[in-house]
Amino acid sequence: MRRLVPYIPIAAFAVAALIVPLFMRDLTFVMQTLLSMIVVVGLTLFMGYAGQASLGQAAFVAVGALTVGVLCRQFGLPPAVGLIAAPVVAGVFAIVIGAPLLRLRGHYLAFGTLAVLLLVHLVMSTVPLFGGGVGIMGIPPLLPGGQLGYVYLAIGILVGALVVSQHLVDSRFGRGMRALRGSETAAASSGVPVLRSKINVFALSAVFAGFAGALSAFFIPFVSQDSFPASKSFEYVIMAVVGGIGSLWGGIVGVLVIAVLLQVLNVLSTMPGLPATAGTTLQFAGYAIVLVVVLLFLPDGIVPSIQKWWRRRNARLTPIAA
Repeated sequence: MRRLVPYIPIAAFAVAALIVPLFMRDLTFVMQTLLSMIVVVGLTLFMGYAGQASLGQAAFVAVGALTVGVLCRQFGLPPAVGLIAAPVVAGVFAIVIGAPLLRLRGHYLAFGTLAVLLLVHLVMSTVPLFGGGVGIMGIPPLLPGGQLGYVYLAIGILVGALVVSQHLVDSRFGRGMRALRGSETAAASSGVPVLRSKINVFALSAVFAGFAGALSAFFIPFVSQDSFPASKSFEYVIMAVVGGIGSLWGGIVGVLVIAVLLQVLNVLSTMPGLPATAGTTLQFAGYAIVLVVVLLFLPDGIVPSIQKWWRRRNARLTPIAA
């Protein structure tokens, strides 16, 4: 029974997530938020638990979307095939580039992942099969009907990602993964296969991102290099840091905070009298303010800081109760 306790919040989150879309008229915001959550859950594993650095997570989202576009639009395969193939291709791509790339550390690794994203952009903008700078349009729908089916599918994949991630964190492999964050040398001396562990986590985070890319390609039936800018990768990192990069739920909370903030700023930017560039300016200002405030007052992120406060509170109350 004790082993099931970490999964109770996931079940509660799944129930709430299934109810909320029923009361919303336009589900585009909900869908984009869910896709960001799927990506950030994988990024939290790679950066928070394994202690690695990445600025190019959007590359795997692009690979997933591109797989759907090529298979379903260019080759005419069924959409279900594209949905299944997208995370597989993203994961294999991560394994191939991870073998040499993950030998780097720190900011070298971060810049290396960013270079991978730029290379993916280059391929998408020059190779005709991958859009050739124009993009791939007219991707066939995966589900009949409107947006609600895609939202529920995204919820299912997100819940699956949370369950897999929670099981991984609690496993023996998860303990070795957390050891990498402390010291790779100490982890290696304890018998942890350092490079193989990093590649496995890297590939799993890419699989989650590939799922998100596939769903985005079906939801908005268009894929191009402009759909996955470098700023999107930075946004994923900011979401993870704000929520708490050492916690799976930190990624979820961080995505909610940033997504709601951007939505509010977009509404404010449409007010009369503001210039056309107000939206972009407010967006970058919002990122900067939230990130600075969190780093100053909640350096561990929102969720870990609340958890620490709760533990300190219980520690103070326990002697009084005794």
